[in-house]
Amino acid sequence: MDAIRKKSLTNKPKKSLGQNFLIDKNILQKAIIWANPKAGESVVEIGPGFGILTEALLNFGANVYAVECDQALCQILLRQLLPKWPNNLHLLHGDAVKLPRAGYDGTDYKVVANLPYAISTPWIEGILRGPLPKSMTILLQKETAQRFTTIQGPQMGAISVRLGSAFQIIYSHHVPPTCFSPKPKVDSMLIHLERRADMFLFNERTYALIRFLFNHRRKQLHGIIRRMDTCVEREILFKWLQTVGGQTLRAEQITIPQWQYLASIPAPLSPLLSG
Repeated sequence: MDAIRKKSLTNKPKKSLGQNFLIDKNILQKAIIWANPKAGESVVEIGPGFGILTEALLNFGANVYAVECDQALCQILLRQLLPKWPNNLHLLHGDAVKLPRAGYDGTDYKVVANLPYAISTPWIEGILRGPLPKSMTILLQKETAQRFTTIQGPQMGAISVRLGSAFQIIYSHHVPPTCFSPKPKVDSMLIHLERRADMFLFNERTYALIRFLFNHRRKQLHGIIRRMDTCVEREILFKWLQTVGGQTLRAEQITIPQWQYLASIPAPLSPLLSG
């Protein structure tokens, strides 16, 4: 794989695909230790690039399901890795947003990936539709990682609520731009998440409502709810708002358990406005 690593430094990365290749062995080792891949386990990898992380996972005997959008990189991976691991490497050429589990159709798997920053949010939303992985060890833009894992405050968003209801963050580690080639203009963060024993899953309709409320984060929830489409929904939401703290609250002030309580209310909630 040294030849591949050298090639990754000489080939011009495609900016349109958000290609920043991890070259720091210490970060790679930390990701592997946190993920703890075992022989026979299924691991989903997004954007394997030149296969540095892929090879490490295969060396542990994992069954790696990877999706790569760059056709040229797919060909390199197939030439270099498939002959040695014909039964363990399952590689797809495609869009990870459309294939969030890289073609894996089971329910018992882990995720280990250096995520292209541009697809982080739509990809994680795809993963959260289930079935959920046992753990995720992912490398993200630092700002995105903080937004994903915050539990309350200005950085919180709908994705924080959904992710925090299903996973808990176990480890995090700052990763500077020097760990990549080419160097990104932002800092990154390696995080390790494990599925909660008491995980809570939001249905798509309720999640759409939560996302709608966060899209108007500067407004008080009472004012947003007042413009909801139906009287039934307004009545239910006003009662929920009174239960969790009152009319002056904004979306970022609602805790994850309070959002879960909203999701448990048996009502036809909708994010639509009346005008």
